[in-house]
Amino acid sequence: MDDRTEIKEFLTSRRARITPEQAGLPAYGGNRRVKGLRREEVAMLAGVSVDYYVRLERGHLSGASDSVLDNLARALHLDDAEREHLFDLARREAGPAPTARRRTPVKPVRPILQHMLDAIVDAPAWIRNDRHDVLATNRLAAALYAPVLAQRQADPRRPANTARFIYLDPAAREFFTDWDKAADDIAAMLRAEAGRNPYDRNLTGLIGELSTRSEVFRKRWADHNVRHHRTGIKKIHHPAVGDLELHFEAMTLASDPGLTLLMYTAPPGTPSADGLRLLATWAATGDQRTTPIPREDQLPGA
Repeated sequence: MDDRTEIKEFLTSRRARITPEQAGLPAYGGNRRVKGLRREEVAMLAGVSVDYYVRLERGHLSGASDSVLDNLARALHLDDAEREHLFDLARREAGPAPTARRRTPVKPVRPILQHMLDAIVDAPAWIRNDRHDVLATNRLAAALYAPVLAQRQADPRRPANTARFIYLDPAAREFFTDWDKAADDIAAMLRAEAGRNPYDRNLTGLIGELSTRSEVFRKRWADHNVRHHRTGIKKIHHPAVGDLELHFEAMTLASDPGLTLLMYTAPPGTPSADGLRLLATWAATGDQRTTPIPREDQLPGA
């Protein structure tokens, strides 16, 4: 998809979801031919002419000032992630496209980062890149994400990838208890990353693979949703320890652009905290990246 088509579909999808009532406008007449706001209504809310807004929605964002983009973001009720995506699309359309897409290699994390992960012993912690390749884990994260990491056994040439797991592995629907939310989140995060880094061949290759192999992904991708995924709750059904409801924090690593550290915790005294302790007992028995997952009655102390 070219940049102008991307811009057009993003703006029209955002315009379609807002009713006149939500925008604080009177809804004259009961039969509106368009879903959401009309172009002239968005133009009025953004403080630009109708002709200029039509030009923007056709993908001509180059030359639009930051103030115009800010007004447009407010008119369309964009959240922080959507606003950033709008600015990313504007930068793409304004700048020259490279003659060839570049392939960003999957690099191993620095040893000091692995040492840092290994020092975290009471919480699952792991590092991913913006394509959601799992690059490094501590022992507890390797145990928690053992079903995801099993992808490496099937294809040792590439790292495990949570997007591939969610959309292409049937086990994902059991592992992620709230699978629909996990699928929405990963598609929205990939869409946001594609806006920031559209010429990464590995990223576009992953998106193409998911689009080719998963109709569910294609439908979510067509929604043009983008999302930040910095904190929240992850609901997991682990095959060894059962249901876990874990709080997560995602922290970008300033010294390693493109890498994110994630850590999962459970409030003390909760069943999920007990589950993590049981998982730690299992993790201590061996390297979970190569050790098969036992049944719950096979765990020490069961």
